[in-house]
Parts: sequence; C-alpha cells; structure tokens
Amino acid sequence: MNTPSMLRALPIQHRQRLMRLAREVTFPQGTHIFNEGAQADRFWIIRTGSIELDTHVPGQRRAIIETLGHNELVGLSWLFAPHVWHLGATAATPVRAYEFDATAVRSLCRDDPALGQAVTQWAGDVLAHRLRTTRTRLLDLYAPYGAGSSV
Repeated sequence: MNTPSMLRALPIQHRQRLMRLAREVTFPQGTHIFNEGAQADRFWIIRTGSIELDTHVPGQRRAIIETLGHNELVGLSWLFAPHVWHLGATAATPVRAYEFDATAVRSLCRDDPALGQAVTQWAGDVLAHRLRTTRTRLLDLYAPYGAGSSV
C-alpha cells in the first residue's frame, strides 16, 4: 500500500493554500536531507527522484526503512512536538521537491482549523503507514528466521 499523496488526501482549496508556501528545491544523489535526532523544521513533497528513509541501528550500518518517490511526503516530525527527526533521509537519486517551512505551515493550520485537520489527518495516515513499514522492515533485517510468524 502506498502512502496517501497530498493530491488524494487534501481538498483542492487546502492544497492550493498549502502550495502557496512551497518553494522548489533540488538534492543531488547522496545528499543527506536530514539526520535522525536533528531539528525538524521543514518537510518536502517529492516531484522527481527518490529518497531513502533510514534509521540508526547500533553496531550496524544504517537500515533503509523505505524508499519514497513521486508525490510522497518526506518528513513527519515537523508536525509533532518536540519537532525532532525520528528517521534520517538521503537522496537515492537526484531529487526535485517542493519544500515547506514547518513554522509557516503550522501557523496556517492554526489559522484555518479545517485545513489543519486535513493536514493532520493526511500526516497521520502517512505516519501509520510508515510505522507498519518500519516494523516490517526491521523484522526482515534483524529478527531470527521464522520470528515473523509468531510476532
């Protein structure tokens, strides 16, 4: 199951208001967009390319949790206090994206409760998907053979 895109999740009037805050950015392949534990002050919607979400596993190299592509939301921690990234993100290919300032979007959401509720629902749906994906991926990587059948 793919994560809900902004196009499917938000009514057109909310999308239009949100997109007024967007700025276009690019990331060369290999760029670390954000690191786990850093301040979450923005988020992105991918236009082209792909971004890998990863997590630090002590004694191991980073574990790639999910690869995101066209129209997918990158970054959720900007919406929820304490606004610190819970995962890392790296451009797997050259990326073009829309970037949003978290403070501006949170302010817009406070000023327009209907928009705020729609954005929160969208982010919550994406978050639920990412939690399921993370659990499955970590079990695939680190659980003993057969552990998935009894979990």
